[in-house]
Amino acid sequence: MYIVCLDLEGVLVPEIWINVAEKTGIKELRLTTRDISDYDVLMKKRLSILHENGLTIKDISDVIAKIDPLKGAVEFLDWLRSSVQVIIVSDTFVQFAGSLMKKLGWPTLFCNHLSIDSEGSIFGYNLRQKDGKRKTVIALRSLNYNIIGVGDSYNDISMLKEADRGILFRPPENVINEFPELPVTNNYRELKNLIQKTFEQDVV
Repeated sequence: MYIVCLDLEGVLVPEIWINVAEKTGIKELRLTTRDISDYDVLMKKRLSILHENGLTIKDISDVIAKIDPLKGAVEFLDWLRSSVQVIIVSDTFVQFAGSLMKKLGWPTLFCNHLSIDSEGSIFGYNLRQKDGKRKTVIALRSLNYNIIGVGDSYNDISMLKEADRGILFRPPENVINEFPELPVTNNYRELKNLIQKTFEQDVV
């Protein structure tokens, strides 16, 4: 039996922080795990920028509320969930995810949470566990599931390598070049076909 573990941003929805950068005009917030492999370095940089500019959780939530899933994402996810169990495994935060999960039909989400003070300022972030994406795959495999992992960024690589089948979806060239062993898909049709072939090979 299979479970598919999907990344969220870049796979099903646009990058949240890029949208925040465009709304606020703060170019440094465009940096994502496609650019910086160390998530702790990236998040500390983001929180510092938020503090320097007086941005609160409301400012970010207002941006997120206007983000729609990527074109074709809802249809792809509906097809996938009709065929197999699916878990969204993301480094996003519960305080960010609500409106996005609603637009995606409320799939199961494993993610992290933020520390926010009474005035709405974000002063810290809390990982559910270190390297949580990979550890999710390990835990599910211990329950005798086969795992297909799908992601696009540096922070997905350990999950994809741990999975029985890891697939990159619309990754940047730097990720493609650094991890040539991982198959690359460029649209939902290609991703669907590769997942179907994996199911068929398992049956055979």
